Amino acid sequence: MTDPTPAPSSPTPYTPPKVWTPPAASGGRFANINRPVAGATHEKPLPVGKHPLQLYSLGTPNGVKVTVMLEELLALGHSGAEYDAWLVRINEGEQFGSGFVAANPNSKIPVMVDHSGPQPVRVFESGAILIYLAEKFGAYLPTQTAARAETLSWLMWQMGSAPFLGGGFGHFYAYAPEKIQYAIDRYAMEVKRQMDVLDRRLAETRYIAGDDYTIADMAIWPWYGRLVKGQAYGSGEFLQVHTYTHVLRWADEIAQRPAVRRGRMVNRVEGEPANQLRERHDASDFDTKTQDKVAPT
Repeated sequence: MTDPTPAPSSPTPYTPPKVWTPPAASGGRFANINRPVAGATHEKPLPVGKHPLQLYSLGTPNGVKVTVMLEELLALGHSGAEYDAWLVRINEGEQFGSGFVAANPNSKIPVMVDHSGPQPVRVFESGAILIYLAEKFGAYLPTQTAARAETLSWLMWQMGSAPFLGGGFGHFYAYAPEKIQYAIDRYAMEVKRQMDVLDRRLAETRYIAGDDYTIADMAIWPWYGRLVKGQAYGSGEFLQVHTYTHVLRWADEIAQRPAVRRGRMVNRVEGEPANQLRERHDASDFDTKTQDKVAPT
């Protein structure tokens, strides 16, 4: 008797050519902006607002790191941290405008330009921006040698680890045009290992680098705090994120900080409209939102 259930088809093996050439259509969510070369695609100067600090960004995890830092600095009373946050629509290729490329040759958000000195200073890469601001204002980065080393170590951990979460797991689990088990298994294993690293660390300390809240928390929370709350890639059940109880405790505590709630809103274009402040040019811009209705995210 013939089994009526057909056997699953195997994927067509891929043999890399000797010389790679880009496909006509790469597929996936970001296919329209993927290209194998750098540089500007069109002329477009960057706008400049009234504050010394100009941020060009989007409310992705990397963008949130910086807006949280700026709002935390303002909450401490550092008036020099006032900033304009301009929305960069990366899905529309705005990061390839000539002005943006001049500020960041890598064409990635966020990028910041500091106009407070004789000459503008560009700072790109979110981790570099956090360090720059921490040193400029003397906040959220310890000066004592061991504590500083611990903070910077965890900051660099995030910078090195998150691509496996976003570009690896997130891409193949949520965005790739086809589900590839090997790729999903490979990156799910690594993401769960990373979560275990954090969970073990946060079983010992209140914050990532120790007893004090630092730029390490600001860098890690937008990525892994979102993940542990089941808000990343629709993968909460798949990854069983609820088992990382110490990361959950930490993520909830960070989410309740008023500056974090404000920073999470800036340059945000998804979710509830009450949680979005697409551009921020003054502290009073938040007054257009009903703060007590904004849910922690």
